[in-house]
Amino acid sequence: MKRMLFIYNPRAGKELLKAQLSDIIDIFVKAGYEVVVYPTQSYRDAYKKILEFDASRYELIVCSGGDGTIDEVVTGMMHRSTRIPIGYIPTGTTNDFANSLHIPKGLLKAADNAVNGVVFPCDVGRFNDDIFVYVAAFGIFTDVSYETKQEVKNILGHLAYVLEGTKRLFNVPSYRIRVTHDGEEIEDEFILGMVTNSRSVGGFRNMIGKNVVFDDGLFEVTLIRKPTNPIALQEIIAALLIEQVDTKHMYTFKTGEITFESLEEIPWTLDGEFGGEHDEVVIRNMKQQLEIMVPGEHVESLAQPPAELPEKAPEKAEKPEKLTDMIRGVLSDKKAK
Repeated sequence: MKRMLFIYNPRAGKELLKAQLSDIIDIFVKAGYEVVVYPTQSYRDAYKKILEFDASRYELIVCSGGDGTIDEVVTGMMHRSTRIPIGYIPTGTTNDFANSLHIPKGLLKAADNAVNGVVFPCDVGRFNDDIFVYVAAFGIFTDVSYETKQEVKNILGHLAYVLEGTKRLFNVPSYRIRVTHDGEEIEDEFILGMVTNSRSVGGFRNMIGKNVVFDDGLFEVTLIRKPTNPIALQEIIAALLIEQVDTKHMYTFKTGEITFESLEEIPWTLDGEFGGEHDEVVIRNMKQQLEIMVPGEHVESLAQPPAELPEKAPEKAEKPEKLTDMIRGVLSDKKAK
């Protein structure tokens, strides 16, 4: 009989997993797995568990939680010499990475995908000596996730990020940074920088590139320059609202390796978690090193830019839950006052 290690964060999201835990394990067993269940006990516990488990005794790891949990599990796996596939049941507040990979939002459907989906060789990022799954970022809004308490996230959901993020919109720090990639050098003052392997980060879609591929060995890089006057700030906000690149204020490009150098130490965020303060950061793409379970019908779309795929009927619009909606709300409040 196949064996699975199931690691879950019992506090993630609104603790929805607890009510369906028995049904989820039943799905695993029906798929032919003997299941070892491990609820995480503390911060970085999932990372430690992945580092120490005996890979010869398991065919699959399944984890459940938010972006922080999947980050811990993938980081632990990338630090191992022997790796096995990972299934993911998202239960967090944002779940950017899962949404990009078309992992189902329903817990039972996501559990079914974890055991009956197909293995997709996904790119993953190395950040100095650390690992990130889909985003390494600095600047405005990037600390919202890890500075918002879990209890507040559980009660308020996305509103928790909105409340925390609005404090920063009109108090924007900037950093003087030299950026080197592919033989080119950029030196400027930036309010935001993102290195991503995702089709949406905090609600930004077209901003991070329209032709995102998850196994090509390349990251999408977005850098927003410091506005020099109120008009420039308005133009940047307008670009965010319509999710379009404004070349006067932004740099966007693809690369497999990039270096950031600054005189001061800058706080970074890795997958929504605090990534430390650094004055030099080297980011490299670990091409196709992460084996993750995805729905079989979406494999083609993950390995090709959306522009090259046949058009599909638009999906039903979801409730506003992203950074651009937050900005609209803040600006509306300002006008009302």
